[in-house]
Amino acid sequence: MTERAMPARRRPRRFWHAGPALLAGGVLILIFLAAILAPAVAPHDPYDQDIVGRNLLPPGFLKAARPSYVLGTDALGRDLLSRIMFGARVSLLVGTVAVAVSGTLGVTLGLVSGYYGGRPDRLLMRLAEVQLSFPFIQLAISVIAVQGAGLRNIILVLGVTGWVTYARIVRGTVLTVKTLDFVTAAKALGAPDRRIIVRHILPNVLGSVAVIATFSFAQMILAEAGLSFLGLGVQPPSPTWGGFLAEGRLYLAYAWWLTAFPGLAFMLTVLS
Repeated sequence: MTERAMPARRRPRRFWHAGPALLAGGVLILIFLAAILAPAVAPHDPYDQDIVGRNLLPPGFLKAARPSYVLGTDALGRDLLSRIMFGARVSLLVGTVAVAVSGTLGVTLGLVSGYYGGRPDRLLMRLAEVQLSFPFIQLAISVIAVQGAGLRNIILVLGVTGWVTYARIVRGTVLTVKTLDFVTAAKALGAPDRRIIVRHILPNVLGSVAVIATFSFAQMILAEAGLSFLGLGVQPPSPTWGGFLAEGRLYLAYAWWLTAFPGLAFMLTVLS
């Protein structure tokens, strides 16, 4: 009886320790839902302007404000809440697709490098070291400055430049896994390299890849916001969180909501 009661007493403690993770997951799910459902649930058209009638309206919960504009409006009279929701679509799209591209590229190169070794391994690792010698965001800025700004170019640049971490971690795992008995047995039975990599080695690296992807997703969103802040990201009038921060700093003294609410949404997404 005592042994069976022990887990029940530990359960609240485990739930308490898991609370921050559950809270972060819930916040991230809400942000994803707001982004996906933005065309249906956004209270106003994010592109609708009225410079004379409603520019820089304060948030609706303050006095002398219009309740229909919950988070206020920007300098062109556009609803800030609607623009934040549509801006989330850009940030989450960039983060998701860029992680998928960099993860696929990095895992593939890491598997090849770790499994075959030799010249391919040396070549890929030297290439990774060269890329790591440049700061990630600086490399992205340099490429976008040449290729031009835009959603497609941002996704492509961030995806291609983010493969190194995946490749190095996967390579290290493969070097260990390929010496294990079940891989040696598969080789002895004449299994082709492709089957060994896909069936026996790849499943053992997916756990590490999932952890890397979690941190990489936040890094990609940060990079996209930084590029948009510098004017190298998605161009106006398309709403982006980094663009909101760049515009809002011009009105920070008397229109604090232009930076506070986009910054809060950005912070919650990255931390989650």
